[in-house]
Amino acid sequence: MFARLPSKQLCVRYRGTEGEIKFVVLHAIIFANTGGSHLRTYCKGPAPLGFSLSNLLIETLPPAVRAVLFPYLEAVPLPVGTVLYEPEDAPRHVHFITSGMASIVATMSNGDAVEVGVISREGMPEALHLLGPANGSTRCFMQIAGTGLRMEFKAFEQHFHRDETVRRLVLRYAQYQSQMLSQLAACNRLHEGEERLARWLLMVHDRLDSPDIPLTQEFLAYMIGTRRSTLTLMAGILQRSGLIQYRRGDVRILDRESLESTACECYPITRRLFQELYK
Repeated sequence: MFARLPSKQLCVRYRGTEGEIKFVVLHAIIFANTGGSHLRTYCKGPAPLGFSLSNLLIETLPPAVRAVLFPYLEAVPLPVGTVLYEPEDAPRHVHFITSGMASIVATMSNGDAVEVGVISREGMPEALHLLGPANGSTRCFMQIAGTGLRMEFKAFEQHFHRDETVRRLVLRYAQYQSQMLSQLAACNRLHEGEERLARWLLMVHDRLDSPDIPLTQEFLAYMIGTRRSTLTLMAGILQRSGLIQYRRGDVRILDRESLESTACECYPITRRLFQELYK
């Protein structure tokens, strides 16, 4: 499915299920119609927090370090539900997400689960696995379909230990990931469902290029750790207030400013952590 183009830049391609050819060049994702009549570059214009449709951790590396990693990276589609790592298992790859969003969830023995982290273009889900031999008890999977650059875990682990620049950035991201996990754990325990729903929608909006969030009711309830009936009530309150439009399989943010006022105090904290990453 994948083939490298003859270029000094990282540039891989694959043919999608709908006849598209998708090009990934680190700093942009370009979609080309097979008929040649349409071409769009998704990195034009700022994303909600001001970075292009690529991976911020990769972009932050010096050019010489990126050049060393290029031959090991493979562009891959990441459909909804793609598992990036399982609890207690050593990951096979590291994933630098370039679009879409992944969720980190903690699951209890009775099957109940709650989201304790979200990851998009700012980093790599497997960062904490590089810190030691423990594999952890959480599960990570794609919640919103996207794309990524992946590399064999063992190969990246060697670069992590050998290259101080790579190690410093990954440790910075791992610290950020740990801070986010702690904040969301406190939020899930202490704040009301409506506040948490508003916070979560804002966090997702910060990581996507569109006010439309493609999620089913079941998935959304799962993410914020509540029952579907309770979620329906909470979403209904936000919709009647004119903050969101809630339809089956899709949430659209209509009034972000008011949604921020509704969200709990955890949102500005997580937003600040997100904005100050790598600075």
